[in-house]
Amino acid sequence: MGAIASFSYPLFVARYPEFDGVGQALAESYFAEATLYLRNDGTGPVLDAGQQLLLLNMLTAHIASINRLNPDGSSASGFVGPITSASEGTVAVSGGIAAGSAVEAFYAQSQYGLSFWTITAPYRSFRYYPGRAAYGGAGRGYGGFGRVW
Repeated sequence: MGAIASFSYPLFVARYPEFDGVGQALAESYFAEATLYLRNDGTGPVLDAGQQLLLLNMLTAHIASINRLNPDGSSASGFVGPITSASEGTVAVSGGIAAGSAVEAFYAQSQYGLSFWTITAPYRSFRYYPGRAAYGGAGRGYGGFGRVW
């Protein structure tokens, strides 16, 4: 059974003071969007409500960041990813997202998303429970999909 977390604007701003310029209504909207990426209905993989809120707040900050908001609420430049090359004469800068998949690239667009991606790695790991032969053998064993016989 997964955890359910409730958004608290004062807690969000206390953890991410750089987003103090984002209003409460907009932050609540970003939190609602964050629940589309991490289930907040009690069926998700996170079991602790404190961890659930921490992760959803990271996603809320990520969404605020990629919606081209600077922490003070002004529009950001839209530049995404690390700088891959730079020039000085007539100033040229280029960059891009160096990620393994499209999903990882989405989260790599901000420091908050990358933190979320890194922290949630255990929830994305596949766990294999080998099955036992249907016939023969003594004692209890694990059948398909981890069910105990």
